[in-house]
Amino acid sequence: MKTFVVIGGTSGLGLEVARLLAPDNRVVVVGDRVGEVKDVAAELGCDGMTCDVSKYDQVERAFGEIAMHGAVHGVAHCAAMWVGGALGELAPEKIHRAVEVNVLGPTYVLRESLRRMRAQGYGNAVYVGAIAVDAARPGIPVYRATKSYGKSLVESLAQGTGNNGVKLMQIHPGPMPTRLQERVGDSFLDTVYTPPAAVAREIVRLLLLAPEDPYVSDLRVLQADGRW
Repeated sequence: MKTFVVIGGTSGLGLEVARLLAPDNRVVVVGDRVGEVKDVAAELGCDGMTCDVSKYDQVERAFGEIAMHGAVHGVAHCAAMWVGGALGELAPEKIHRAVEVNVLGPTYVLRESLRRMRAQGYGNAVYVGAIAVDAARPGIPVYRATKSYGKSLVESLAQGTGNNGVKLMQIHPGPMPTRLQERVGDSFLDTVYTPPAAVAREIVRLLLLAPEDPYVSDLRVLQADGRW
């Protein structure tokens, strides 16, 4: 049985990814709220772990505990914090937290994921970005900047994977009716959505790729490893 870790697996897109993987795999949902982690783990019959991904010691400890039960075959990073509004109107503490979650979070998660996957010689990691990085939009400078960091991080790291044994991929979906979208406020709401379940199917497809499988899709929706 393969092991998959879903960061942000307690709601929205992450929950849909975990739901698809759980019947046939060992799944560990990771979230920062104890109650939500317990509820989802009970609902899906999977493992759960509470972790603030902006804290490296917590990320390192979480992956260490997960690895005690065997190799990690795939990691989906679905966690993100929405922050909308003019820069001058945003509270400094909110900006700080967005940078912690959207910048430090994927950095720490990918550090631990890739370090362990390279040591074992295989594994797939998928980072969920946002279509916002490709289209400037008034009112979301901090959100777009932090998600752009993740895109740049994955592109740079993927260039150094060296072979298909370890695949590092990213997918940039458009707006989805998730909890993050509910928090954006009326001035940022979108009217066209992609169902989270549909995006989750693509993420799961990538997570289940074998080392010998190719992994190239349309550039504007999915970016592979810098060698598309």
